Amino acid sequence: MSAGTVVLVGCGQMGAAMLRGWLASGAAKHFEIVEPAGAPAALATSPHVAAHRASDELAGEMAPDAVVFAVKPQVFDEVVPAYRRFARPGTVFMSIAAGKTIAGLARHLGDAAIVRVMPNTPAAVGRAISVACANARVSAAQRQLCEGLLAAIGESAWIGDEALMDAVTAVSGSGPAYVFLLIETLAGAGVKAGLPRELALQLATATVAGSGELARQSSELPGKLRENVTSPGGTTRAALDVLMGERGLAGLMDEAVAAATRRSRELAS
Repeated sequence: MSAGTVVLVGCGQMGAAMLRGWLASGAAKHFEIVEPAGAPAALATSPHVAAHRASDELAGEMAPDAVVFAVKPQVFDEVVPAYRRFARPGTVFMSIAAGKTIAGLARHLGDAAIVRVMPNTPAAVGRAISVACANARVSAAQRQLCEGLLAAIGESAWIGDEALMDAVTAVSGSGPAYVFLLIETLAGAGVKAGLPRELALQLATATVAGSGELARQSSELPGKLRENVTSPGGTTRAALDVLMGERGLAGLMDEAVAAATRRSRELAS
């Protein structure tokens, strides 16, 4: 479903990634961008984009199909109230600000259709996974519109219980950092084993990327794919005996995700 007008508030890394995807897919006919630092020139010069540095530059009579907040949580409560004037039945508000709840949005926007989304940084290459949660005022058509906007940056899933957003944040929102750490430490271990640093990083990066794509495309569960690589008494088994030991990866990941979930709850507002 293509939108008429979409207002994008914030055009930093994530906002710009979304806008690039939207322009490429024709997700809307027109985009109004509000970014105090100025929208990226390569995007702002599109005939489908009008760039502004402040909300008061937007036409008062405008009736956007969607207003998307892609601002940092630290400035969220300062920025959002200016857009309450667009809270009308035909407009859905979508926020990707981490930790900002639907109730927190409603305090600023009133009786509005609101969708809270947790994307992740692979949006920059069109491979995000975004999880969305809507309030009762979001219509089926508005949900479909949001799905179209999210499809431009990757995959999406919906949940009915907003409380799950803390675990979502811990798994997929923060998850890219865990994967980058895996690449970093795998390459570092390769260097310690004697590989040149550049080659070790190439091997680690390509292995993680390729294995992730195999897991994504395969009909088999990750555990089965792991077993397929592991020969009894072989090199992989020797490594897994360490990684799956008493203080191995599974326990550390449980602790890490639990810690991130707790912190997400603490930051929620």
